[in-house]
Amino acid sequence: MHEGAPAGWEVALVRAPTTSDGDGGKPASAEATTLVRDAEAYFGFGFNRGLLAAGQRLRWVHSAAAGVASLLFPELVASDVVVTNSAGVMAVPIAEHVVGGIIYLLRSFDVAVDLQRRATWDKAPFVGEGSRMRELGDCRALVVGAGGIGSAVATRLAAFGVSCTGVRRRPELGTPPGFARVVGPDALDDELPAADLLILAAPSTPRTEQLMTGERLGRLPKDAIVVNVARGALLDAGALAAAIQSGRLRGALLDVFDHEPLASDSPLWGMPQILLTPHVSAVSPKRFWERALALFLDNWRRYDRGEPLRNVVDKQAGY
Repeated sequence: MHEGAPAGWEVALVRAPTTSDGDGGKPASAEATTLVRDAEAYFGFGFNRGLLAAGQRLRWVHSAAAGVASLLFPELVASDVVVTNSAGVMAVPIAEHVVGGIIYLLRSFDVAVDLQRRATWDKAPFVGEGSRMRELGDCRALVVGAGGIGSAVATRLAAFGVSCTGVRRRPELGTPPGFARVVGPDALDDELPAADLLILAAPSTPRTEQLMTGERLGRLPKDAIVVNVARGALLDAGALAAAIQSGRLRGALLDVFDHEPLASDSPLWGMPQILLTPHVSAVSPKRFWERALALFLDNWRRYDRGEPLRNVVDKQAGY
């Protein structure tokens, strides 16, 4: 057993392969289904009905993923099983991914890549009247979702001189690090016209599905940049592509999509103003398990002592 684990526990390690894609929640292996029957606590990527049905003694489920949409099926929501997640564990790499994508577009690296591929020396797109190059300090950011990821994004953008406004479900809880101010969801439409940078970092819930409609994208100022590192369901990608194609919006960084993998015939592939990454913004091979295991072990000790757990999921709110 790991040296940081509480004493007196028997640990069963599932050796069958699993997947970390999305929220997890894929069909469980036969090995996991067998081992969970005697388990009081579960730690893995996601969770599903089969595991809940088999795990009659379960009292606590901890997901190594941050998203929990696929976990919150009716049976689990109605149960007494406490659910915790790994929100915050992926905040640093996702925030760096966001900043990198924004700089890519603000400094017109998409244009530079195209010129390089064509072996063309042309300064006009950068210095001419049509130049769309800007400094980060000239931008205002609206971060939808002011949790661990949103705060990490805002902290890094603020260091570059960006004024960041956060949108959170309960603004009365205060202003997290990195934000100049926070507002509630009802103020979203009023904030969009001032958002040069729109970053979606909110959980996927029924309230956030298709949150960023074509009409809302139309409220953004000209040359705004849209970033989605939350879930594809939050954004009308077709409306976004149309707004970018028309030249009204500068571009986008998209790491998540409604359907993954993204279809090979999707028009998004052919748009150089959209930087696509295959749901990898959280990747950090050297640091992920260090952070994830530290969180789980701390919670395990808390559970063993009967203390409040960190990252408890509100099963009604959806995160």
